[in-house]
Amino acid sequence: MRRFISFFALLLAATVLPAQAAEGPIPVKVVVVTMFESGEDSGDEAGEFQRWNERLPLDKVFPAPHMHHDIHYNEKLGVLGIVTGMGTANAAASVMALGLDPRFDLSKAYWLVAGISGFDPADASLGSVAWAEYLVDGDLAHEIDAREIPEDWDTGYFPLFSQGPGDPDRKSYNLGEVFQLNSDLVEWAYQFTRDMQLPDDPALAATRKLYPEYPVAQRTPFVLKGDQLAAMTFWHGKLMNDWANEWTDYWTNGEGEFVSSAMEDTGTFQSLTYLHEAGKVDKNRVLVLRTASNFTMPPTGKTASEYLREEQHDSYAGLDAALENAFLVGNKVVQEITGNWSRYAGATPRPE
Repeated sequence: MRRFISFFALLLAATVLPAQAAEGPIPVKVVVVTMFESGEDSGDEAGEFQRWNERLPLDKVFPAPHMHHDIHYNEKLGVLGIVTGMGTANAAASVMALGLDPRFDLSKAYWLVAGISGFDPADASLGSVAWAEYLVDGDLAHEIDAREIPEDWDTGYFPLFSQGPGDPDRKSYNLGEVFQLNSDLVEWAYQFTRDMQLPDDPALAATRKLYPEYPVAQRTPFVLKGDQLAAMTFWHGKLMNDWANEWTDYWTNGEGEFVSSAMEDTGTFQSLTYLHEAGKVDKNRVLVLRTASNFTMPPTGKTASEYLREEQHDSYAGLDAALENAFLVGNKVVQEITGNWSRYAGATPRPE
């Protein structure tokens, strides 16, 4: 793997703005990682990237033909912003490409993944913001069609290399099934933002009323700690939500709590892990923030298929609130780190 990284870095240095590389790499304080943008980078309907691009602003653009999206930069703050593209493969490839880009020194950079996702209504309300400590992969698995599973199995989807659902003996081949972030850094970010008053709106309130059996879902948006399950399949429904809770519990040995469902974060952190081993980045400076654009299961009275058709990517009831709150909460951390760089350059923050 190290030989591959060295070869790729040399190839990249020869093809991507060699003049910049000759001047020396730009030291970066924070990398903001988003996964999609709806259209243009500014001036139209916003995706995950646009608020960062317009409000920081990220006004210097570096062409990045080796990535999903050009790299944007705020020179005064020392903040890079990227769009990886949706899905684990896009995220892993884009983050690896950035990590090997000779134009940037990312050795001390903090990484903030800031994106929307589906949330478990048992744990949070729409528009809420969750800091994850565990990232769990939902794709590495065996699967048997549900119509062919043994009578004593409750599912046909079970961990890779295990002997079936509930097999406790063969847990992991270290293929990226689960990652744990720096728990002190995650706790610091949570404590630093937990008391933020997040905006509410009528669309959120209307959706909350559909989930009366979930008391936490009735709350206005708030900041919490909660873990992330990443899977390339956009799943939905009560049974799948139960699976997500069980899958997270299994891979974290009961330490994690499934809260958010998205696609990319295990791919992002896998690349950062390889880059860490190559001395390019510090994987202990990674934060993952996900915000609730929708729930992972339907309200009472609707089937999973009915609600899935209603709640599509551009029509989530909590989309605008989730995008706004990802910026508000994430930017508080970004401003703290960049504004006090002399404190955080040499040592990661810890909870008090």
